[in-house]
Amino acid sequence: MARRRGGRRREGEGGKKEVPLPSEEEGTILCVIQRVLGAGWVEAMCTDGKVYKAWIPGKMRRRVWMHEGDVILLLPWGVRDRKDADVEKGEVVYRYARDEVRKLIETGVLPEEFLEEVGEEL
Repeated sequence: MARRRGGRRREGEGGKKEVPLPSEEEGTILCVIQRVLGAGWVEAMCTDGKVYKAWIPGKMRRRVWMHEGDVILLLPWGVRDRKDADVEKGEVVYRYARDEVRKLIETGVLPEEFLEEVGEEL
């Protein structure tokens, strides 16, 4: 008997996932990656005008590739290190695909002027 590959999709599983949006209550903000620092860290310019050193969690580091110019959702940390007292830090929560970025611009969540200021094009 032949082995069946894959599984049947259960009801409600096969649909599109909901795209996370920045929220005030969670404290998340939109950012654009300026450079990849290595060792799981990136430097990102955020819509609040600050530059953050963002950590990529292990579950994302192994599955999602981060490049310069990618739009990400960042959760800032409230604590600062003594060594890098002048550097704000945070954690990457989500990386938006190009079509998701277009939708964010269309809905007005991400200002197009911000992308022009950073130097990114779609």
